[in-house]
Amino acid sequence: MTKKINIFGSLGSDLPSGLVVFLVALPLCLGIALASGAPLFAGIISGVVGGIVVGYLSKSHLSVSGPAAGLTAIVLTAITDLGGFNVFLLAVLIAGLLQIVLGFLRAGSISNYFPNNVIEGMLAGIGVIIFLKQIPHAFGYDKDYEGDLAFLQPDGQNTFSEIFSVVGNIHLGATIITIISLTILIGWNKVPFLKNLKLVPAALVAVIVGIIVNQVFIASGSSLAVLQDHLVKLPVPTSFDEFKQSFTLPDFTAFTNQKVWIVGVTIAVVASIETLLCIEAADRMDKHKRYTDTNNELKAQGIGNMISALLGGLPMTSVVVRTTANANAGAETKMSAIFHGILLIVCAVVIPSVLNMIPLATLAAVLLLVGYKLANPKVIKHFYERGKYQFIPFIATMLAVVFTDLLKGVALGLIISVIFILKGNMQRAYNFRKEQYQDGDVIHIDLAQEVSFLNKAAIKETLASIPENSKVVINASDTVYIAHDVLDLIKEFKKIRAKEENIKVKLVGFKEAYELENSGEEGKHIYVEHTTK
Repeated sequence: MTKKINIFGSLGSDLPSGLVVFLVALPLCLGIALASGAPLFAGIISGVVGGIVVGYLSKSHLSVSGPAAGLTAIVLTAITDLGGFNVFLLAVLIAGLLQIVLGFLRAGSISNYFPNNVIEGMLAGIGVIIFLKQIPHAFGYDKDYEGDLAFLQPDGQNTFSEIFSVVGNIHLGATIITIISLTILIGWNKVPFLKNLKLVPAALVAVIVGIIVNQVFIASGSSLAVLQDHLVKLPVPTSFDEFKQSFTLPDFTAFTNQKVWIVGVTIAVVASIETLLCIEAADRMDKHKRYTDTNNELKAQGIGNMISALLGGLPMTSVVVRTTANANAGAETKMSAIFHGILLIVCAVVIPSVLNMIPLATLAAVLLLVGYKLANPKVIKHFYERGKYQFIPFIATMLAVVFTDLLKGVALGLIISVIFILKGNMQRAYNFRKEQYQDGDVIHIDLAQEVSFLNKAAIKETLASIPENSKVVINASDTVYIAHDVLDLIKEFKKIRAKEENIKVKLVGFKEAYELENSGEEGKHIYVEHTTK
């Protein structure tokens, strides 16, 4: 049973962490909404609901939910195909309802079958993407969609070509702000006289200093000034009526539209898988090694998506970037996620003009460090030293996530892991050894506890390679299960080929149910000993 955590017991760590997540989440919410072809405020609504509602309902201590980059292509296509954003919101409502059903069906348990090396490879891949995607922003080249993490971008560029485009488009003022921000972020807790101020997040200091430096550039009329195209762009309502228009209701008249249901099912499946992957990653990052109830998480996500749809927000998942920023900032409980949601709505309503003064270069500096920590070379070295069965699925997942997307990358990692498991299972199904005697070779084949049909090919090859005039001892003393395919192989080998090639076969420890007679007194003795344990 998981120990109950007081979410108000670690405010000294959670509130600063929530602030850091807020600073990371704000441009991502807006960027993902832009990339999805949705109203910008829809991204903020999703972030608020993901933080406050899902944060409260979730059992995860570190996970942060909000609009997900992995859903942008689905959302963009669906809004166009369904003929309007309000019709799309009905599909999101249906997706949320389906996620709740999945939670009650205990579908969350599939997350237990994600190998750690694949999860770590996914995190490293996301880290590489974050790092690479922020390089243009760090130099003041802000032409891509801030929330898009795909290798191929909607503007026809890709991650690498976007970086090369920086050459000749470097904004010196943004670069200076990035360098100053990185210096603060890296050195804030390392300078001795600043240790007493460690409760103040370095990210907040970097943002404030970035705003001040840029305002000095602007006031002095310097060419270094970072102007509107390189700043946060939060919608600023001029009246209460305009603010109310930011919220959109789903079009319930489209409930019988088959396309709406198809989109709803698609979002439910993709969002659920991404959430389960992120929850596994969050649990891996938790220094207290607490485990999340994934079935409860699906229910929480479902409720969050239904509320987001009713308010006019985008679909959400548990998201890796914000979750990683949360963990790195030292969060202890889910109060951090809740606080980030509160900050999103309060600041979006009360001080949007102040937030629009934040240079994207400062936020790029924050995300550069997040990306580096995820894709730390020490992690890659760690899996390399653990051998090829751990390293190959890890590196394949990482590269596939970078060059395709999260789900395809994880799928490739899982496929490779399964292949290695099957290969290892085939090799471990029996032990093959040979002893040299004066009267010839005695070959021992000791079967493992379980010998499945997957081992048929390997055992068949072994039996085929046994030379003429040999002596073979096949020992099943330790087995609890042998597939009929393998039993048939052994029977055929003993009754036909062994006689034709003068191979003496001794069967030891085979159960009566196997319908294979043990050979000699030695066989009977071992069989009795085995069955009376």
